[in-house]
Amino acid sequence: MPRRAQPPPLRAPVAVPFAALALLLKCLVAAGQEHVLGDELEWYGGGGGHHEHHHRNGASGGSALREALYSLAGLVGKWSSEGVAGTEKGSGEMEVLRRLLKFLGDIEEFYDCIGGIIGYQIMALELLSASKDRKHRPSKHKFVDFHVPSGLNLLEDTEYASQAALWGIEGLPELGEIYPIGGAGDRLGLVDSDTGESLPAALLPYCGRSLLEGLIRDLQAREFLHFKIFGGQCITPIAIMTSSVKNNHEHMIAIFDKLDWFGRGRDNFRLFEQPLVPVVSAEDGKWLISKSLFPVGKPGGHGAIWKLAYDRGIFQWLQRRGRKGATVRQVSNVVAATDLTMMALAGIGLRCNKKLGFASCERRPGATEGVNVLIEKQNLEGLWSYGITCIEYTEFEKYGIPEPTVTGSSQVSYPANTNILYVDLQAVEEVGSRKNASCLPGMVLNLKKAVSYVDHLGFECSAAGGRLECTMQNIADNFVNMYNYRCGKGIESELDTFIVYNERKRVTSSAKRKLKSEDRSLHQTPEGSLLDIMRNAHDLLSRCSIDVPMVKDNSEYLHSGPPFLIFLHPALGPFWDIIQQKFIGGSVSKGSELQIEVAEFLWKDVELDGSLIILADNIMGSTKKNKNGEQILHYGVRCGRCRLQNVKIVNEGINWISPSNVYWKHDVERSESVKIILHGNAEFEAKDVVLKGNHVFEVPDGQRMFIVQDRAGFVVKLEPISEELMESGTWHWKYTVDGAHVKLNMVEL
Repeated sequence: MPRRAQPPPLRAPVAVPFAALALLLKCLVAAGQEHVLGDELEWYGGGGGHHEHHHRNGASGGSALREALYSLAGLVGKWSSEGVAGTEKGSGEMEVLRRLLKFLGDIEEFYDCIGGIIGYQIMALELLSASKDRKHRPSKHKFVDFHVPSGLNLLEDTEYASQAALWGIEGLPELGEIYPIGGAGDRLGLVDSDTGESLPAALLPYCGRSLLEGLIRDLQAREFLHFKIFGGQCITPIAIMTSSVKNNHEHMIAIFDKLDWFGRGRDNFRLFEQPLVPVVSAEDGKWLISKSLFPVGKPGGHGAIWKLAYDRGIFQWLQRRGRKGATVRQVSNVVAATDLTMMALAGIGLRCNKKLGFASCERRPGATEGVNVLIEKQNLEGLWSYGITCIEYTEFEKYGIPEPTVTGSSQVSYPANTNILYVDLQAVEEVGSRKNASCLPGMVLNLKKAVSYVDHLGFECSAAGGRLECTMQNIADNFVNMYNYRCGKGIESELDTFIVYNERKRVTSSAKRKLKSEDRSLHQTPEGSLLDIMRNAHDLLSRCSIDVPMVKDNSEYLHSGPPFLIFLHPALGPFWDIIQQKFIGGSVSKGSELQIEVAEFLWKDVELDGSLIILADNIMGSTKKNKNGEQILHYGVRCGRCRLQNVKIVNEGINWISPSNVYWKHDVERSESVKIILHGNAEFEAKDVVLKGNHVFEVPDGQRMFIVQDRAGFVVKLEPISEELMESGTWHWKYTVDGAHVKLNMVEL
């Protein structure tokens, strides 16, 4: 059973650090947020005794702050001397107090670089004031300009793109992975169907698995490719920033426990929790509260990851494992690992000793996304600085960034920021270690969206407000290059920052919000991102000389659903040039379904009209226990295998008119299908055969199944795999590097 984190036990009054409590509460009051204490402060400070004390000390005209502090001192004294845990009511009060203390302590600790609780509030008020007055801080530069950054276009310079991706795969033992998945994901409205509990975005069931599982699946596909080319077992260390919102952290631990840490070993993961930060009212800067002692808290943006990773020793942990750089992606972007994009980005970063890289693409009109720019600045001393960075969409008006335009327009169109990054670990560690605001990059107060929260009666409320948010990608602002002179075109190749481009559907398509009945746009919905996956499948298989229907405009989906469902395990490549060598000829008819969950696979001249589902226990290898008793995945050992040659498959397939179909979950009703299930190292082969109707071919571990045609239809033959071939299988794909490409040859054993 998965182990869920248990809430800490209630503490006795003597165990509460009252000196620390007093300091934190004084900071709270000094920041003008005494209303958070609500009835507690009013109850103690409302009597006449303290006012008389004020008069005796000549403080009758004292400020509200001073009065609040006097009341607060009495309140803390009450808690300290009398204790509040003697009764059931007292225990509840102490638990509430403990939670408030933790909330305040986390803010004071995390924002120590800007002055803790008080510094947080000052920064929030400054940004709030600037947003109301439409004023901006005086610039430290006498010249600032933005340009469209140049960089490798993976679609145009295909030879260099392939070489860069190979560098990335070769350098995998020097790479870590960093996932910021602490966001609330409120727009998805995801709830547990059994308990009604709100769930974080990482648990969204998407295409048959959670979004979190999809991240690990993509990474393992790259590790499998490294194994096939270079022969070494590589387990990438993964750092994950979670949060407490919607029990995000506990849910992450539970899913990892349930799935045995994905056969990677618990020591190859580090989960570190992002503190929640107070939400301030857009009207007056006061913290929103759901009830007494309960401030409304939200995660403080993905940009918290750099300081938090430094504070929690994450960078040191990665470097102890021999890692030089890391790739960063968000859990909601389901296409980030498509084809070459991430590995070309990492390959250039590693090979060229860059500090930070962006994967980018064209912008989509109306999308709430930032842009990447080449920034050019001259400071007051006359020095010029250049770097590739990001401007968030909330700052477009401030910097005069226009909306994207139609192709052919003369207006400048900056590329989209996708939050797919390569980072040099030493470089980002240095920024995260700083004791000033620069370790919290791109600080903004986003007031564009209403804040939802639950009030003291349990009702959903909405208010205009926001919280300080740091933007992860704006750490790039710390990596500009300085020159004594103004540089010309092409300066990008010399910079510590860089950018690569690919077409949008291979770089970013997110499942961030629930589709509403009145929606006419599928942008950022699971439905919209599914269609982009299908478009990629069409483009890929078309390159393999396989006839596949076109995916029409998104509006068609609202009326009739997708034209087909095709889900290919990324370990089949993940580079498209590799997948092309495993798929040759044939067709996939409209309304068909194809799911392939095996890496050692051949499709040659297969015609599919209906549903074909291939599932393997050992997709990329098999698990063995390590010295700690953990099941560890070993690539290439006892894989399942499947070859289909000159096969025609015809069945009723998906019932496309069923009202229960949820295509983006891959939860569909089928009338008929052909299902191939490979247990252990089982192998399946079909050649020169027609398979009509509903069939399930289940192959036991250690067996080979052959399907051959006869006059009555087909016959099934089953034979054992010889003992000496149990580990390696009777055939496999051999991967060899040929220049900038990977060539495959089938080896029969």
